[in-house]
Amino acid sequence: MTLEAPTTTSEIVVTDPVSGSVASTTSVATPEQVHDAVSRARAAFPTWSRTAPADRGALLRTAAEHLRAHADELAELNTRETGKVPGDALGGVEAGIGTLLQYAELGPVHRGEALRGQHGAADWTIPHPRGVVLALTPWNDPVAVALGIVGAAVVTGNTVVHKGSERCPATIARLNELLAEVLPDGVLVGVDGDAATGEALLAEDGIAVYAHVGSTATGDRLAEVATATRAHVIRENGGNDAIVVDADVDPTWAAGQAALGAFANTGQICTSVERVYVHRAVAAEFVEALVAEAERRTALPAAEYGPLVDDRLRRLVQQHVDDAVTRGATVRTGGTVPEGAGTFYPATVLTDVSDDALVLVEETFGPIAPVRVVDSFDEGLRLAAADRYGLAATVLTNDTAAALRAAATLPVGTVKVNAVFGGAPGGSAEPRGASGSGFGYGPHLLDEMTTTTVVHLEPATPRTTAAAGTTDAARSTAEPGTTDTAPGTAATDAAPGTAAAEGFDR
Repeated sequence: MTLEAPTTTSEIVVTDPVSGSVASTTSVATPEQVHDAVSRARAAFPTWSRTAPADRGALLRTAAEHLRAHADELAELNTRETGKVPGDALGGVEAGIGTLLQYAELGPVHRGEALRGQHGAADWTIPHPRGVVLALTPWNDPVAVALGIVGAAVVTGNTVVHKGSERCPATIARLNELLAEVLPDGVLVGVDGDAATGEALLAEDGIAVYAHVGSTATGDRLAEVATATRAHVIRENGGNDAIVVDADVDPTWAAGQAALGAFANTGQICTSVERVYVHRAVAAEFVEALVAEAERRTALPAAEYGPLVDDRLRRLVQQHVDDAVTRGATVRTGGTVPEGAGTFYPATVLTDVSDDALVLVEETFGPIAPVRVVDSFDEGLRLAAADRYGLAATVLTNDTAAALRAAATLPVGTVKVNAVFGGAPGGSAEPRGASGSGFGYGPHLLDEMTTTTVVHLEPATPRTTAAAGTTDAARSTAEPGTTDTAPGTAATDAAPGTAAAEGFDR
């Protein structure tokens, strides 16, 4: 068994989850460095917020190309620290670069709205950057997720203090360095550290946004702190995503979808399949095919089926499996820690799982497919919805009405029909329940990163210029029927400042 890497108060030592050797050693930011990071971001905000959106977008494009030149380096760091397979690690970097380019285009066209008001007046909205954004990002796809938050924040005129997970500090430190080489000083400031560093950042004044992707516990802590700081909170947290398999689909194909959702990245994806509800009519064939797919993946080399990120997570995964077995579950394949170096764990299929087992009620974040047989599609929907999380869910069905019921009733941010992964570019989803709140990606993230001012404009009454030699007394003897009102305006008996005098009704 690979021991967990030692960590002191001044350094983070990360163990390579493939070999068990030391992968990186990173210094933890001092309290003075934490304060300086926030101060630099605050100092940079006034100038950056007034920079033309097109210029901000142009710098993001330059940053994206700079990262592209270092894509292999970032991917290798990611693989060494988290065990992410090389192809997926490079794919994550490329996805992050693509997100930066997307925001470089979306930022300059992020616009307000024209509103229909009264005749002769104008009403519109203006978005404004919020200020300093504290970005707290995860380890499971560190570059892609970080660049989504950073890109949306920077292009809308905010400045960013970025702290990544202590499970991949060298990867995030290098990413921050590369971005800072392109962006003006203080627009993006990196802070290296652990949970104590995160608490030190939360104690700093002047942070306007907490943007977080990670555990529900950390998201809850941010929400608690925000009640005092009044920071805007954007959080995508834990998930316990279900897949519901109907009786009218091919069970082997359905098993392939479930396996992809449960075992990709060794189950370490925010939207991994964590619960499987399969119709009794296809359950036997489905489970047989799912077991075969799990065993095929377990037999792959480390470059294709990687380890869990560390021994701490592997112990949690084993705890969930053992709890399920204690409650009557059957291990159809996998389910035990293998011998040898690294923190590998086999793709595991459980059947006869009770509804109160940890693998069904909590996020496992490992390669476990707990199968629960149901007697109808609607029973599967009911069980899928009975969960405190609300990130995403998948249904596999050929019945359009069933798919529409799923979309209408599942309390999650994303409902996927007949594909566990995928979606149109530019989509945005908002998690629910313990999975967080706010739009954490896509075009709607630009709205989260800004405040909105509504503007109402009416013409003012011009000042009257007296003719030479006239006096106020002379003007008071003007001919009957004349008034001092401006041309084209109507006289009113309403008291100044009332709704009637101002021409609108509140």
